[in-house]
Amino acid sequence: MSATIAPSTFEFIKNLTKNNNREWFTENKALYTEAQQNVITFLEDLIAEMSGFDDELGKIDAKKSLFRIYRDTRFSKDKIPYKTNFGASLGMGKGSQKGGYYLHIEPGKSFLAGGIYMPEPAVLKELRKEISLYGNDFIKIIEQKDFKKHFPELDQADKLKKIPQGFEKEDPMGEYLKLKNFIVVYNVKDDEVLDKNAVKNFSKIFQLMKPLNDFLNAPFL
Repeated sequence: MSATIAPSTFEFIKNLTKNNNREWFTENKALYTEAQQNVITFLEDLIAEMSGFDDELGKIDAKKSLFRIYRDTRFSKDKIPYKTNFGASLGMGKGSQKGGYYLHIEPGKSFLAGGIYMPEPAVLKELRKEISLYGNDFIKIIEQKDFKKHFPELDQADKLKKIPQGFEKEDPMGEYLKLKNFIVVYNVKDDEVLDKNAVKNFSKIFQLMKPLNDFLNAPFL
């Protein structure tokens, strides 16, 4: 039987959201440790399940994949000290040049994501070249029936107004060349996160993302 996300983990996040201060957190450190361990155990089973379709995931340490709950407030006007979610990078992170997966657990706002998030300029240029050159292959992936059903479109955040320099203005892949991220997101309801079959269910959704990751990783192999 696979691990599950416990209702108490959700309760901890809800209570932290209401009491986001160091005093409350210190008093409830044991509850945080319990929730954190629950998520790590869930990740261990999820990584094992996902390794069935992506060998690279077998190298990931569940504990290290989990982001710190402490916010970096040095350059932020928002001085709230703690994140109100558990986030885990399964090969995906800001500035990465490799397609991967991401799990976000937060009551009412949980989601699964895949692709490359905020690639560095040199990586972004290579990805755009790949999409321009192999547009038909790219379209086949994102228009595939199950893929399209779960991920209607790629993330449009910070999309350029014009086609970037170095590409033809009439490039048929122009709208995709304007993208700054190449990620897809699947929102999950609270009952789906708490479901006893969540490991298998999430793994199936992540598996749908793999062809996109394979395409995005191709220029760097």
